[in-house]
Amino acid sequence: MDQKQSPSAATMKDVAEKAGVSTATVSRALMNPEKVSAATRQKVEQAVTAVGYAPHGLARNAKRGETQTILVIVPDICDPFFSEIIRGVEVTAAQEGYLVLIGDCAHQDQQEKTFLNLMLTRQIDGMVLLGSQLPFDAGIEDQRNLPPMVMGNEFAPEMALPTVHIDNLTAAFEAVNHLLQLGHRQIACITGPEQVPLSQYRLQGYIQALRRSNIAIEPRFIVHGDFTFEAGASALKQLMSLPQPPKALFCHSDLMALGAINQARKLGLRVPQDLSVVGFDDIELAQYYDPPLTTVAQPRFDIGREAMLLLLDELQGKRVNSGSRLLDAELRVRGSTAPAAKREK
Repeated sequence: MDQKQSPSAATMKDVAEKAGVSTATVSRALMNPEKVSAATRQKVEQAVTAVGYAPHGLARNAKRGETQTILVIVPDICDPFFSEIIRGVEVTAAQEGYLVLIGDCAHQDQQEKTFLNLMLTRQIDGMVLLGSQLPFDAGIEDQRNLPPMVMGNEFAPEMALPTVHIDNLTAAFEAVNHLLQLGHRQIACITGPEQVPLSQYRLQGYIQALRRSNIAIEPRFIVHGDFTFEAGASALKQLMSLPQPPKALFCHSDLMALGAINQARKLGLRVPQDLSVVGFDDIELAQYYDPPLTTVAQPRFDIGREAMLLLLDELQGKRVNSGSRLLDAELRVRGSTAPAAKREK
């Protein structure tokens, strides 16, 4: 008869041998159960019980009730904007001996149960949320049992979490004001998703800048996107089909700005001679694009680092107040913007 190994001795390899599968299959069955068959999942679960395996370090630091593991929830792992924020989290976490797990919300429906289980079963010590919503539904009772959480990049007051971000409204205002100072008056805006708070703040910055210069808001000049290259291209095509198309463009992300520039070329437009474009984020590609992109630079590494430091304070029992920790943003003027043609002034 098989004897259970102690949790500290059992490994994923032991589970794999017991179940007759590879360690990769064991990992998938535990972290992404929807990616394996029901039969394989059952074999792995039975093997876990038989050998006494405690996944994700549950047995580690058991006396302290800690796993030394942090979960970072990312709205879309494919978006290059998040890479430096994640690096800021990881570097800071590693200095204190913490491992960082990355959860991608782009496939939220599939991962929802996995995320919630990690939280409620204390397989992680805390979470850094880089979007504006929890990646799972949790009732009031569940929320009381969740580990500490902080937000980075976004600001959602209703969640009452400590958060690190920039002043998106002011940064957007300054970006649009740059175009106004160049003499542009026909300025369009490609926004992020309407339900995302930072998109709402950036849109308000755009509107306030135009109103400050006594320019009427043209609803057709505001097109909603989703922070992707394709959304920028599609929006630009829509804007250029208007009877009186814009001569300048403010985009809520660099990816959308680069997509718009690419589409402008296809339409025979020159940037910045025919169309000035401003982005937002200053991803690495922005400075190497042709032309180099004028954009709002966010301190992305610092956002990740400061968010992780807030979480560490919570984990160490220090009092951390909810609300904003604002970091500075900077408008970096490059080659994608130029003075307006005389006929626009």
